[in-house]
Amino acid sequence: MDLDVVRTFVAVADAGRFQDAAAELSITQQAVSKRIATLEKSLGVRLFTRTARGATLTIDGQAFLPHARDLLRAEERAVASVRPGRRALRVDVIGRRLAPADLLRDFHRAHPEVELDVVTLFDADAAVNAIRSGTIDASFRAVTMPGRQLPDDIGAARVLDEPIQFLTGPAHELAAARAVTPAELVGHRIWMPGIVPGTEWGAYYDALAAAFGLTIEITGPDFGTEPLLDTIADSRSLATFVGEQTRFAWPADHGLRRVAVRNPTPVYPHSLLWHRDNAHPGLAALRDHLHSGRRDHSDAGSWTPAWA
Repeated sequence: MDLDVVRTFVAVADAGRFQDAAAELSITQQAVSKRIATLEKSLGVRLFTRTARGATLTIDGQAFLPHARDLLRAEERAVASVRPGRRALRVDVIGRRLAPADLLRDFHRAHPEVELDVVTLFDADAAVNAIRSGTIDASFRAVTMPGRQLPDDIGAARVLDEPIQFLTGPAHELAAARAVTPAELVGHRIWMPGIVPGTEWGAYYDALAAAFGLTIEITGPDFGTEPLLDTIADSRSLATFVGEQTRFAWPADHGLRRVAVRNPTPVYPHSLLWHRDNAHPGLAALRDHLHSGRRDHSDAGSWTPAWA
């Protein structure tokens, strides 16, 4: 249904005169008459009765009026849903337990007026494609992997360097350590079944293993976080890496230990990606917030891959 025609019908119903409706809509009285005639023809009923004082709704016109108003309200909601600043800011956080989700929660607390839609996409390629297509407004990712460059229309800013920790069960020989060096982890089995080759986090841990001669195993099915923690808790030899801000909850009897890694400290480089032409005011607010509160651990005592 032509919404301009519906809008004209409502204007005539409210004004009571074709001439007044034409003035309100900035069109000619003839155009108003044509639109009403088109609507009446498509509905198969008369909507107005012309009188000396103007136009009055017929019984059918009275029945149609509330539905016509609903159509115009639906149009307003549809337009608002995609208008910059009116629709929700859609952001990819990789995982809801990971550090980017914390960054976005901090932003929401500081800017509760910005409506957020939080999504989780698979990898950096999917995120970049979604940004370019307009499916999302921004994504937290590690960039760029070896041999790859971001498209020119994608902006990026480093927003957090997150220290990596060594997670063990209580029976592991390093469980009592307050901190370990990468050199002390050589020869230990580090199990990370959630790593997918070809992803940016896969590239990060490949580089980490190569830089320090570590053994990172990705064999076996990935049943999720809880089964991984169960296995680590019961093992004397298996451990894993986790981000310092990764949120975990485990039973008290697991006795899991988070051990800091130092000299140097591997840090995971989180960046925010966005389309350079995106004018959503919420995106500008998010970028400003992250810039003002950036937590940078990339000093002489830290390590990140050369490609980051």
